[in-house]
This record gives sequence, C-alpha cells and structure tokens, in this order.
Amino acid sequence: MLTITILILLLTCVISFTAFSNEKITSDLIFYPPAVTNRNQWYRFITSGFIHADIMHLAFNMYTFYLFGDMVEKAFIELFGNSGKIFYIILYLVSLVVCLLPTYMQHKDDYHYRSLGASGAVSAVIFVGIFLNPTMGMGIFPIPFNIPAFVFGPFYLGLSAYLAKRGRGNINHSAHIWGALFGIVYLVIVCRFFTNFSPLDNFIMGVRSYFR
Repeated sequence: MLTITILILLLTCVISFTAFSNEKITSDLIFYPPAVTNRNQWYRFITSGFIHADIMHLAFNMYTFYLFGDMVEKAFIELFGNSGKIFYIILYLVSLVVCLLPTYMQHKDDYHYRSLGASGAVSAVIFVGIFLNPTMGMGIFPIPFNIPAFVFGPFYLGLSAYLAKRGRGNINHSAHIWGALFGIVYLVIVCRFFTNFSPLDNFIMGVRSYFR
C-alpha cells in the first residue's frame, strides 16, 4: 500500500537523484535567499526540501523520515480519521517553510548562502512522534543503547542549538530546531481544534509513567 510517507520518500529520492547529475535542477530548486528577496521565488522554501547534497545525506534523512513518518501518519489517521492524511501532508510541507524562515531573515541578502535537504521537515515529524509516544526507545550514535524519546528530544534540541551557535560545517542546524518546534506547536493546535486528545497531557503522563 502506497502511504503518504512512501510517496513523499519516493518523490524526494527521484528529484534528489536527478539533481545529483544535473546542476541546473539543483540551482533552480535550492534554497537561495537572494532569489527569494529579489525575484520572489518563494517556492524554494519547499523545493529545497526535495534535493540533497549527496547520497548519504538523502539516505539518512529518508531512513529517519520513513521510521517516524510511518508511525506519525498512522497516528494522524487514528486521531483525525479521513482528514488525517491531509493534516499529515500539511505538517510536512509547512514545516519545510517554517524551518527556513529564521534562516531567510538572517541570510536574505547573503549571495554566498545556500541550503538544501528535508531535515527541517523530518525534525518536525520526529518531534510529533516524540509527543505521541514519549517513552519509545531512540538511538543516538555512538551510544550502544536506546534512550527514552523524552530524553532524546531535549538532547537533540540542545545539541542543535550548540552547533548552530558555533556556526561551523554545512548543516543548517537552525532548520532542525525550528522544524522540531513547529512540529510540536502544529500537533497541539490541530488536536486542540479537531480532537479531544491533548498531546501535552499525553507527553506528561508518558514521562510520569516511565518513572513509576
């Protein structure tokens, strides 16, 4: 069965692999702030999430997305019924935009800055998964054992903030942070208006039950 997660994964892989051998495609789709500022190419907020730097970048993002996306998509269908898939698609696409807004504000006139990859949207999906299942085990390389999701979440955000402050390397850690935070806020809002389920209460109860 072709789920929304699989369709997004396949589309991302096809576009990314095509872009690997075609610099024009990468140039046309990559997040390039001056192109947004001067030419109103707002679509780059979304299209940049469907291309990646290399195969390892693509593989890591899509493997992580598959693991959490499958779980979150099923949970959305349980929570929202027939509208679950729509809410899931909105989560993914809007998170691609939101995670890059701080980056855009910082680099809107920076002609040397470019960003690509689905990491911000993947972070949003991961943190929705964490709030839905806060006690599930999650691995962090090179730690040889799993840790609870509610421990992984703050660790991930703290590490991303530290690396973003250092500003080294080619990874947009800011997108990870804002994608994760958007995922939490989005889940809380849609549940508040369309269900009786409280993600915050679920998270707190899950953490409490872990220590009992």
